[in-house]
Amino acid sequence: MVALHLAAPPSASFICRPFSASRLLPCASRVLLPSPIHRRSTTIVAMNWLGRIGLGSPRASAASAEASSAIAQGADDDIPGPGKQFAQFGAGCFWGVELAFQRVSGVTATEVGYTQGTTHNPTYNDICSGMTNHSEVVRVQYDPKECTYDTLLDVFWARHDPTTLNRQGNDVGTQYRSGIYYYTPGQEKAARESMERQQKILNRNIVTEILPAKKFYRAEEYHQQYLAKGGRFGFKQSVEKGCNDPIRCYG
Repeated sequence: MVALHLAAPPSASFICRPFSASRLLPCASRVLLPSPIHRRSTTIVAMNWLGRIGLGSPRASAASAEASSAIAQGADDDIPGPGKQFAQFGAGCFWGVELAFQRVSGVTATEVGYTQGTTHNPTYNDICSGMTNHSEVVRVQYDPKECTYDTLLDVFWARHDPTTLNRQGNDVGTQYRSGIYYYTPGQEKAARESMERQQKILNRNIVTEILPAKKFYRAEEYHQQYLAKGGRFGFKQSVEKGCNDPIRCYG
């Protein structure tokens, strides 16, 4: 594999992101590697791309996949705002799930994205292929003085059917699986106790996975606050705290 090293200012921090064949030259001109961490990330992207077009060796492709998976399976090391905490939930298509959490008092920010997969920097098309094992999730930032984790769990259970494996309604695929991804032992304990309570009132087995939060990849910008911005049909839906309007899943 040919590595491209171009000069960059000491303060520069660039990472070449996945690109298509039609964008090869423009992207290659941005492969600036001022640090070992950035060099590793860029190398993974480049090796993955070469493998996809048949130019990478099997050994190199295997090494690239292993390195990519190691990054994707790492912990979510992003830091919430001062005095705030993170929570992560997967409950089917993340558009409607995000709006439900946006309406909760004490929730200060929400993001939709991908996690629990094996590919570094996945795109929406990647996760829809079913080959990366990512889950569509909402990462919630909340103020524990105004909103308890148990409150978020109640919203999670109410928003979806936790008894259908890799499916919510007409949406089918591993990316739509039910999951609670915890950041602390306290969140794990609360999640498991909450699931036990839910199981007692349901007549089918819950298939929700409860796992440590892993690296969070923010989804493409058009997915963010999708329904609040108008969704598919351009009709904005309220994010007012406490709003009980029915959520139209696609806008």
